[in-house]
Amino acid sequence: MDPKEVTSLIRRSFPDAQVEVSDFTGTGDHFYISVTSPVFCGKDLIDQHRLVQRSIQTALDDGRIHAVQIKTETPDH
Repeated sequence: MDPKEVTSLIRRSFPDAQVEVSDFTGTGDHFYISVTSPVFCGKDLIDQHRLVQRSIQTALDDGRIHAVQIKTETPDH
């Protein structure tokens, strides 16, 4: 997958978010994902990461994405 495709999947769930995606191995299936969104306000870190993972779950399930490293933040950080 291309990082732009991953970004597109995430933006469907978080249209107002700042999203950065990079392929950290060059193989198109390992991604570093950074998402900043007000949706995360009041949620603990694990719940924030679960929301991001849920947005890309189809690609994880079908093998297009093998591994991710997720960083989440609220806009005030």
